[in-house]
Amino acid sequence: MAAAIIFEQLFDERSSTLTYIVGDVASGEALIIDPVDHQIERDLAVLASRGLTLRYTVETHAHADHVTSAGLLRQRTGALAAAPFHCGVAPADLHLEEGVVISIGGETLKTIETPGHTAGSVCYLWRDAVFTGDTLFIGGCGRTDFQGGSAGDLYDSVITRLFSLPDATRVYPGHDYQGRRVSTIGVEKRTNPRFAGKSRDEFIALMNGLHLPKPALMDVAVPANRNLGLPPGD
Repeated sequence: MAAAIIFEQLFDERSSTLTYIVGDVASGEALIIDPVDHQIERDLAVLASRGLTLRYTVETHAHADHVTSAGLLRQRTGALAAAPFHCGVAPADLHLEEGVVISIGGETLKTIETPGHTAGSVCYLWRDAVFTGDTLFIGGCGRTDFQGGSAGDLYDSVITRLFSLPDATRVYPGHDYQGRRVSTIGVEKRTNPRFAGKSRDEFIALMNGLHLPKPALMDVAVPANRNLGLPPGD
């Protein structure tokens, strides 16, 4: 019989960020993926209501559209802060590279390096699900025009790393702007307009032609997130 788990998907209206809490019932341990600073009380309340002790905060990349609460959660709970190795988050307790596993009780989260949205972006494989951050959205993907992003790298990451997972693998993205909450690898392979039927060159041309405006919080969020969301010196 599979171990009992707790899974919460939480949404921040301001940044359209999806935050995830995974908990192991037997051990009472939990981790949180991509937490948002102004949602810290919400997230702590969820953990408390479920009787969970936070062991890890986990980032998919250094976000440009919101500030993480990882540092504050570490201060308030004693959780360890985990971030991708190549994202320049120096004060993180754990710097995650390809294949590195985080464990809470009997649950494991496996790191998959997926550069492209940013040079250091990663995804996390958990059971039959993958947390894709800004690498793969439902019907889309993250932009590739800052923080060392690369359209070619993103295409390779999605096609060779994510789309090689079983079709039934659930996709939990880092953002959604249309009320969608979960997809599958098979659905995204068949229907995602950024990738379905697109060659690598076609994808690169598409992404390079987007000319998106700079994220409003980028100059604040990126430096803050490289310090776990804390002010300089904290």
